Amino acid sequence: MLNSVVWLKDDFRTINNPAISSLIDEKKGTKKIIYIYDKDKYHKQEAQRWWLAKSLEVFQEKLKELNITLDIISGNAEKIIKNLVINKKIDKIYWNKSCHLDENRTELSVKKILEENNIIFREFSSNLLNPVEKVKKDDGTPFKVFTHYWKKAEKIYQENNQKIDERISSYSKKKKINKDIEAIYPEKNWNKKFEKYWDPSEEKAIEILNNFIKNNIEYYATNRDIPSLNGTSKLSPYLKFGQISVHQIMNKCLMIKSKKIGFRKFINEIGWREFSHSLLHNFPEMEKNNLRKEFDKFNWIKNDEFLKKWKKGLTGYPIVDAGMRELYETGWMHNRVRMITASFLVKHLRIHWKEGEKYFRNSLLDFNIANNVSGWQWVAGTGADAAPYFRIFNPILQGEKFDPNGEYVTKWCPELKNVPIEFLHKPWEMPEQMQNQINFKLGHSYPLPIVKHVEARNSALKAFQDLKK
Repeated sequence: MLNSVVWLKDDFRTINNPAISSLIDEKKGTKKIIYIYDKDKYHKQEAQRWWLAKSLEVFQEKLKELNITLDIISGNAEKIIKNLVINKKIDKIYWNKSCHLDENRTELSVKKILEENNIIFREFSSNLLNPVEKVKKDDGTPFKVFTHYWKKAEKIYQENNQKIDERISSYSKKKKINKDIEAIYPEKNWNKKFEKYWDPSEEKAIEILNNFIKNNIEYYATNRDIPSLNGTSKLSPYLKFGQISVHQIMNKCLMIKSKKIGFRKFINEIGWREFSHSLLHNFPEMEKNNLRKEFDKFNWIKNDEFLKKWKKGLTGYPIVDAGMRELYETGWMHNRVRMITASFLVKHLRIHWKEGEKYFRNSLLDFNIANNVSGWQWVAGTGADAAPYFRIFNPILQGEKFDPNGEYVTKWCPELKNVPIEFLHKPWEMPEQMQNQINFKLGHSYPLPIVKHVEARNSALKAFQDLKK
């Protein structure tokens, strides 16, 4: 009997999933999907273990409607697939190619095993708009500037775009949790509260996309910078785990008849995701090292106390603290605030961007190696097409500009709710008499700033100037 298998990875969907569609199209034999859980991979990605476990739980029930079994196996992918081949559990296998270099290397090893054993396999590209090796300059070298990259990438995509597979089926409500899935859930309790904010399912992803296109994309250019508004799509965790594909999002956007500036700004964010993967593919050293080598000599500061206060949202700068607390509570942070908090760490505190990248990796539900590394290097000025190091976000002005009424700050830092708006983003300037009137004591009710903005900015600029000597 023919045993057809899908090797499931970050693609928990039935729409625009060519690997699963190929399995469904098989006329004979058994059909099975396997998910191989690599515990080592998720060792430093605690938040994502929750999303992964929930995704497996929901998707396993959904696949029952298609009479397809989903098995969860823990261990090394190469060893597990080799064992299945040896024991004649696989005659044909499909998978969607990963976006990440380490997993691509694993895929190459698996293909070698399959070829040596005459196993039929097919690998699909569905997790990026274009294969990373396809978008190059005319001379064959990789792009380092986003605008040039995206101009060519978008053109290639639209010239080759095909109608996506719309097949989908309903699924029953979740039942008793599989023990293999239960073992994936994080041991820590802090991420149990994610249940209040997220529904990791394909249906929810489609609902969010449709609502965003209908109600929000027109105003995206402006509202995306206001953290108190529901101005962004919040599709990033769903995109990371493949509850929705980038092709679905792009196709839905291209169907908009009146393509205003909100459309263009949102499409550009998709472009940045593609660009980040292109960068990491062509410059794999940037995952752990500065892309701009001159920063290898930069005078970073090691300060565990300040790093801990930054992580906990206790820096004394309200917009920074609100962002870090939002991250801890929800597993997500508004993109404008991500830039502010990251800039504060690498420039006000001069702590190495690797420390921030590591913390975001462990805390973000939408963590993606390419996006995270390129984002941190962009802020630090160490990457490709990066913001210059001397561009230092002023956390006071950023708060006043993008949270003028204090709705975002007071939501995540409720101890500041009675602080008058003129002092909300700089509470240290509030007169003591006024503090007494609202029963607020700086340094007790809310921390004093761990650094002074002007002094920290000047120190960062001096360190940058010293680098150029």
